[in-house]
Formats: sequence, C-alpha cells, structure tokens
Amino acid sequence: MTEAEQGGLPYHRIHRAQPRPGDTWRAILGVVALVFGVVVLAPFVVLAAFSIGYAVTGADVQASLERLIDTDDVTPAGLAYVFLVLASAIPVTWAISRILHGLPPRWLSSVAPRILWRWFAICLGLAVLALAATLMVSGLLPDQGGAEMSGELNDFTTTTRDFALVVLLLTPLQAAGEEYAFRGYLAQAFGGLIPHVWVAVVVPAVLFALAHGLGQSWPIFFDRFAFGLVAGTLVILTGGLEAGIAMHVLNNWLAFGLALAYGDMSSALNPTGGTWWSIPVTLTQSLAYLGLAVLVSRRIGLQTTTRPGVLEAPRGRV
Repeated sequence: MTEAEQGGLPYHRIHRAQPRPGDTWRAILGVVALVFGVVVLAPFVVLAAFSIGYAVTGADVQASLERLIDTDDVTPAGLAYVFLVLASAIPVTWAISRILHGLPPRWLSSVAPRILWRWFAICLGLAVLALAATLMVSGLLPDQGGAEMSGELNDFTTTTRDFALVVLLLTPLQAAGEEYAFRGYLAQAFGGLIPHVWVAVVVPAVLFALAHGLGQSWPIFFDRFAFGLVAGTLVILTGGLEAGIAMHVLNNWLAFGLALAYGDMSSALNPTGGTWWSIPVTLTQSLAYLGLAVLVSRRIGLQTTTRPGVLEAPRGRV
C-alpha cells in the first residue's frame, strides 16, 4: 500500500504517491536538469530574444548584449533580463515534474492542487503586517548595512520609470520562479528521497542562500538562509507555495522600491555589505509572518495534505 493510499500526503512527499523503480535517479536527474535549465538554457533563450529585439531596432547587438549582462551597472533591460531568467524556473520545473515524475505541473503549486489565489491575497496582507513589525524593530537598532541609501529622494527620470515598471511587473514572476525551484521542486525531490521533513526544508534553504553568490557576507547569507527556512516551513504547514511567494514578492518590491527611491539598483541587486544587526530584523519579520500565516491557515481550515488516492488518476493528464 502506497503512502497516498494510506492517507493524504504532505507537500514534500508528493513524489511518493506512486513509488516506482528509478525514483532515486529521477530526483537526482531532476535536480541536474533544473540547474541546467535555469543556469544554462534559460539565459541563452532570453539573450536570443533580446538579440532579436536589438537587431530589429537597429541597435549594435554585441554592445547592447554586453551592457545587458553587466550587473555591476545594471540597466532596466538588464534587470528585466535577470528577472526573466529567474522566472524561467516556473516552466522548467513544470517540465521536469511532467517528464521525469509523470505529475501534472499543478502539483508543484499546492496539495489542492492549484494556486489558491484567495489565500495568496491573504498572505500578501499578512506579509504587510509582518513588515510593519520589522520596520519598528529596524528603527530601534543600529545601521544594518545592505544596499547603500542616500537619505535623499532620487530624481525621477525615464530610467527611474523603466526600472519601476520592471520591478512592478516582473518581480512577481521572478519571486515565483525562485519559489517553484527551491520550495517547490527541490523540496519535493529531496522529500521524495528522504522521509525526514527537515531535509526538504533545510537543504533547499542552504542551496537558496548559496545560489545568491559565494562571495556574499555571512550576515547576508544567514538572512537568505533564514528566509529559505521560513518559506520552506510554510510550504509544509500550509500545503503550498502561496505564502512563500507572497512574502518573497513583498520583500523584493520593498527592497527594489527603496533602492529606486533612495539608493542604487546595482547595489540592491548585488548587496555585499550587511551586519549582524540585520539578523534581529530578519528574524522579526520571518517569525512574525510564519506565526500569522500558520494561525490564519488553521483558522480558515486550509488543506495541508493531498486527499487520499487523489494522485492516482491525474498521472498522464494535465
């Protein structure tokens, strides 16, 4: 009798719905395919699209592409390029889930299985409440480092407008892409291999922090690791990616919005500073949001496991 037949499966055990020979190599191959898809294939495809656009407009394609990928002096187009590459993790994980595991992509969204938009909207509101608590704590502590802020409002230019449009429109896709990769596929892959829930939370959190750069300072690494732990825990306790995506979107909107208004987008995209004073701020936001999201999810009776046997029929269908 499979786990799915015995009872509902938690999010991270969905790959165990129908155990079959080769599940181990499928998960390992899936992780490799995810890295290849997002790190190699997606940048090539997105660059090709930009190349066509530059050629059509008559721009110098080589010079434009060099400017596009220069993250030390990022442009609106360069930020869009980065966000689109990260967003590519959504179709990449969908394809891996379908091809390697025989699961319709919707099972990556939640145990429902679909994105619960009402719950997602509630999570955005809860993220705002947690952010308010964070700002209060931040105001009581010494400088936490991070992206440099001038303290004076930047001039509003056409470049500012273009950055604002990219941040507003593409941040949700970028944030969702990272969540589908780390809290989605990787959580299910490691959760399918090893039954201990902490593996499905901690390992993707470590990989999430490392993926942001090996040269980052320890406070920044810890900040991202803590975010990964909270987002991963929320996936298990709420049964889907909605809470993690909502927190991720709001965090990035705030970070890039502040950089756009008072700082520099390049330093926001590649933060190198940070002090240990940022940790109490991070923990305040993360733990407040975690508590609120779990409390509300239980109050509304959110489904946190699959329904027994529900994964048997969908295999082979979208």
